[in-house]
Amino acid sequence: MPKDEAHYPPQDAVSTGLRGHCPRCGQGRLFDGLLKVKPRCTACGLDYGFADAGDGPAVFVMLLVGFLVVGFALWFEFTFHPTVWLHFLVTLPFAVIVCLGSLRALKGLLIALQYKHNASEGRIDRE
Repeated sequence: MPKDEAHYPPQDAVSTGLRGHCPRCGQGRLFDGLLKVKPRCTACGLDYGFADAGDGPAVFVMLLVGFLVVGFALWFEFTFHPTVWLHFLVTLPFAVIVCLGSLRALKGLLIALQYKHNASEGRIDRE
């Protein structure tokens, strides 16, 4: 990632990442659609080529949302004793909505933290 020479006030990585805004200026949008990262910021022109969240957001979503969904399913079972089809009818949409909602926020957060800490692919310096 090339060194950033722009003079913008530092942004809170957690706040801008969770909102899906540019990690440098905090104004432009980070996403083009639900999860696709834009090529650059429309406000400050920051190239988002450095942004590679990889599988990190998906792993966090699986761990956190899995815990919530299993807890909800257990509560639903022991409180109402529903049939299996009612479990699918209630728990499956809950899981999908929570997964999609949190995946975008966590992807934005990881990209903002990657920008803040100047994270990049590991390299071996042979000099």
